[in-house]
Amino acid sequence: MSREILINHFGLHPERAFFDGMMDRYMVGGLLYSIVGVSNVEQETLVEIYKLTEHLKSQGDRYVSSFVPSKNGRFLVVEKEKDYVVLKNESIQSPPEKKLGRKLSKFHVRGRTYEEKVVKMNRMGQWKNLWEKRLNQLEKAYYQVLQDQPIDEFERMFLESYPYYTALSENAIQYLVDTELDDDPKAEDAGTISHERFLQSTWGTEVCIHFPFHWVFDHSSRDIAEWVREKYFKRSQTFHPDLQEFIKEYESISPLSPFGWRLMYSRLLFPLHYFECIEEYYISDSEQKKKSVEDKLERYLKNSKHYESFLSDFYHLAEVPVKKWGIPLVGWL
Repeated sequence: MSREILINHFGLHPERAFFDGMMDRYMVGGLLYSIVGVSNVEQETLVEIYKLTEHLKSQGDRYVSSFVPSKNGRFLVVEKEKDYVVLKNESIQSPPEKKLGRKLSKFHVRGRTYEEKVVKMNRMGQWKNLWEKRLNQLEKAYYQVLQDQPIDEFERMFLESYPYYTALSENAIQYLVDTELDDDPKAEDAGTISHERFLQSTWGTEVCIHFPFHWVFDHSSRDIAEWVREKYFKRSQTFHPDLQEFIKEYESISPLSPFGWRLMYSRLLFPLHYFECIEEYYISDSEQKKKSVEDKLERYLKNSKHYESFLSDFYHLAEVPVKKWGIPLVGWL
């Protein structure tokens, strides 16, 4: 199917295909092509994505994907009643892991120079509403299980842990609100091109690709917080040196303001891992998947004290001068 799209609409004949940790890529004449299904993406969002890619290219970003026009000059093609776009990248062999903090910081600096208003992809100042919405959904699920009586071990753990994680979420929202009230954003706190979820593998493993369908427009601290979250859950005992190195690299290009640090901390306080675990369980069809999610929840609950101490030590681990900047700590941690 994918090859047909490239051949029929773009006249491209793939020489090889590979999965790079994120999605399938196709090689043609030394260039990499990616096929993206966009039937569920609004027209206005596609226009914003296109403009942001063009902006980054104009700022000298060699890794950003470009939209490819089809044989009839259009970016959007239809195959079997579904909409697609094709993106291309030069095949630059560059493992993105090296100095990832520094590269992310440069990426944010370039994204910050974008001057047009971003509407559809904008998440600036929207965390509170989005988190409250998620909390409300969780509350509905909780009362539903309570009413129906828990039918398995997962639901029993969910009922027991719900009050604790709700309190933690409310703490995160309060910390965010206080930050927005108390602190003055600096120039480096302007919105930039960020990622829905920035992980170690987001830019690929074989080649480095800045892929626009992963983007949102937000505060740069979003990406750092999500990178830290993933790193912590993968290697909770030994992630300190990686954290310090990543932050040093990042700040060698663009230091974080007290406002930025506080935003990042509020994001780490918000127990996204817990929400995703509950959501994943209820949308899973297979028993095997449900069992693995149940094991994950059990691990989270077992290690909740460890996560608390991570949150309690975070500013210290990241070497943030909290006293000098008057950054408040969360008392109960």
